[in-house]
Amino acid sequence: MKFTTVSVLAVAAIASESHAFTPSHQTTSARSAVRLAMSTAEAETPTEDRKYTKKEKRLQYMKTDTFHRRGFKEVRENVENTMKEQFESVLVDELKTNDFVIKKDGVTVHLAKDFGFCWGVERSIALAYEAVEHFPGKTVHITNELIHNPEVNDKLHDMDVQFIEKVGEGQKDFSKVGDGDIVILPAFGASFEEMSLFNEKNVDIVDTTCPWVSKVWNTVDQHQRKGLTSVIHGKYAHEETVATVSFCEDYICVKDFKEAEMVADYIMNGGDKEAFLKYFEKAISEGFDPDTMLDKVGLANQTTMYKKETRAIGQMMQKAMMKKFGPVDAKDHYLEF
Repeated sequence: MKFTTVSVLAVAAIASESHAFTPSHQTTSARSAVRLAMSTAEAETPTEDRKYTKKEKRLQYMKTDTFHRRGFKEVRENVENTMKEQFESVLVDELKTNDFVIKKDGVTVHLAKDFGFCWGVERSIALAYEAVEHFPGKTVHITNELIHNPEVNDKLHDMDVQFIEKVGEGQKDFSKVGDGDIVILPAFGASFEEMSLFNEKNVDIVDTTCPWVSKVWNTVDQHQRKGLTSVIHGKYAHEETVATVSFCEDYICVKDFKEAEMVADYIMNGGDKEAFLKYFEKAISEGFDPDTMLDKVGLANQTTMYKKETRAIGQMMQKAMMKKFGPVDAKDHYLEF
């Protein structure tokens, strides 16, 4: 059962007033403190005319006792050992200590200096493995592949994690998620709609979303607050971008520099609206109007895209706004993450 801050404080007020042996000056002080606390809580309580952003709602979900983002310490050592056995290698260690090069029997082996998982992926794997160990006997689901790595996903299958079935484009079958089950959100994150669904269910959520992905969500939230359309450098069907656009109001996805040029050209010169909407029909928000929604834009990206290309797209958008609105006013029409 969940209690609001106001209801808890109200109980505290009743308790302080009902004690027959409390000195009168202490009772007055307690009442004043409770009244102050209750007025503060009422100010923070959602009102009907207050529209909360998706970010604010997500943060509310994260504050519940059934939402887990920090892992489970009691099983951490076991999981660390499991990951060492699965991912570490004597050969790789030797390569790293020899400037990423080894020569043996006339053969030279080079290792990429960026070989291995990034910190966000390592964190995601650890959280998922910890969740399975922390909830023995529970049915554990995952909303998508944890990461794009067959070995990791096969390991989760071996651990009896149930991958939620996809049914058609962008649709999933959540009917098998039952009361008391565990749901893992992958490194790419989950959509706002999925989070809302699980918040209503009697399930525990283990959120392994990469913090860099969450940072992008904060960026598009800023776009929303400033009345900007989010231009997202990413593939519209990729799990991460699907999650990101779910936190947007108005958006358009561009997968590469060529598509970004199309958007920049429309900003500066307009064009065939029908053809533009047809081309981007799967990569835009509902009701998208390029004649009005491209006057003010903000840039965000899918974290797996090349940062160099994202920056080039940002410079292009900035130049388009300078050409259309002039160098002085351009800053009011473009925001970079």
